[in-house]
Amino acid sequence: MPTVQLTDISIRHLKPSEAQVTYYDASLHGFGVRVSPGGTMTYTLVYGANRKRVTLGRVGILTLAEARKEAKRVLAEHTLGKTRPKNMSFETAQEMFLEESEARNKKRTTDDYKRFLTSYFKYGRTPLIEITKEDIKKRLAKLKDRPCEQHHAFVILRRLLRWAVNNQYLPHNPMDGLKAPPQNQRKHVLAPQELKTALRTALEYKCTFGYIFVLLTLTGQRRTEIASLQWDWIHGDTITLPSEVTKNGLEHTFPICGLAQKVIAEIPRTHEQYVFPAGKSHRRGKPTTIFNSWSKSKALFDAKLEKVGPYTLHDLRRTLSTNFAELGIPIAVTEKLLNHVSGTHGGVQGTYNRYTYMKEMREAVEKYEAFLLS
Repeated sequence: MPTVQLTDISIRHLKPSEAQVTYYDASLHGFGVRVSPGGTMTYTLVYGANRKRVTLGRVGILTLAEARKEAKRVLAEHTLGKTRPKNMSFETAQEMFLEESEARNKKRTTDDYKRFLTSYFKYGRTPLIEITKEDIKKRLAKLKDRPCEQHHAFVILRRLLRWAVNNQYLPHNPMDGLKAPPQNQRKHVLAPQELKTALRTALEYKCTFGYIFVLLTLTGQRRTEIASLQWDWIHGDTITLPSEVTKNGLEHTFPICGLAQKVIAEIPRTHEQYVFPAGKSHRRGKPTTIFNSWSKSKALFDAKLEKVGPYTLHDLRRTLSTNFAELGIPIAVTEKLLNHVSGTHGGVQGTYNRYTYMKEMREAVEKYEAFLLS
């Protein structure tokens, strides 16, 4: 990593590169500025025999002088064998945690962290040290009717608080001793008439959520993959999802039926890149790119449905798989369309069988379209 003389002027001239880079200060060993590929700059300190890394704060929020002072405090406490957790707010900790996640993980992972933290743990400026075990339990209890969501919320908050302890922003983790809620797998499948009713409603619902619902129903892809769609990924009767947005990290090309092509042609092109751009350029002061108004939009859509029981958008994927089986479509074709790498496409089969199944997938989605419109 490069070593430079860090000054206010030199920091302003640091530029992002394809990978994260830390510019270490020539005058204070271990102290530096980390620059992410997106251009975010953070003061950081590496110290001790184990090369412990501590994030001190964002450039612009902390001045260089304040960051240097904090770095010297941490070094002094390390030398004296003492530690003093900072009185950091949850909001600041969340921002720094997500920034580090952005550098280490796929965008999808960081987006999931952000969704769970902002949706279920709205602590705002509450100091981390004031967050109690009882309060966490109360917030998690509100998700008891959604066991999978509850489990993921528990795991993600625990990860953030462990990060805070490791970075000396908390003396202890308030979640220590709490058991993770069981992750009961959902088994719900929409009945044929429910699915057809919902699809008809979505086809008449000329707005972003309606278009997304139709494409989820007809393709069986994940909601984040469809919401992330870009115009360049659509090629007539096929869509190619790049590895950056798929869950398994593999590029995925799949065919779409005639109805899906028709719906895509109807979508207003309001953004040159994204098919479903965010309604607002900023959300809570942060820039946005793609559609993210899931809860409110789904509630408005569901209010128009008649004789359709409670469901999640992921149930549409499970329902497609179930209906494919009933229609006699081979499991290998279903898993290829859903981009599953386990099951029939795992192990030796996944390594040596390079057949695309494009012809079979096309026949399957056309057969499914006929079933849904019958």
